[in-house]
Amino acid sequence: MDKIIVVEGRSDKQRLLPLLAEPVEIICTNGTVSATRLEELLDPYAKLDIYVFVDADKSGEKLRALIKREYPEALHLYTDITYREVATTPIKVLASILLGANIDVKSEFIV
Repeated sequence: MDKIIVVEGRSDKQRLLPLLAEPVEIICTNGTVSATRLEELLDPYAKLDIYVFVDADKSGEKLRALIKREYPEALHLYTDITYREVATTPIKVLASILLGANIDVKSEFIV
């Protein structure tokens, strides 16, 4: 495993897990976190590639800004604002976003 994906909640994690064709740890922040809590969550994975996939809403953007400040090397994935949440983004769209970030997706989800 050389990648982690940071998401906001369990529903986001549950939505992404079935798509993955490679071992990727998915870390849930469970909403907005402090810089200290973020460090506690992510420090064990400091040597891995960090991907951030949060909702296209105010709390998601707040978390994204904090991660950009604390982990500038993290790669950010974006769902379309029309879907608002990772958990409500269509599976095929999620698969396309993950593939675009060089994360392997199971073939049945590739358009």
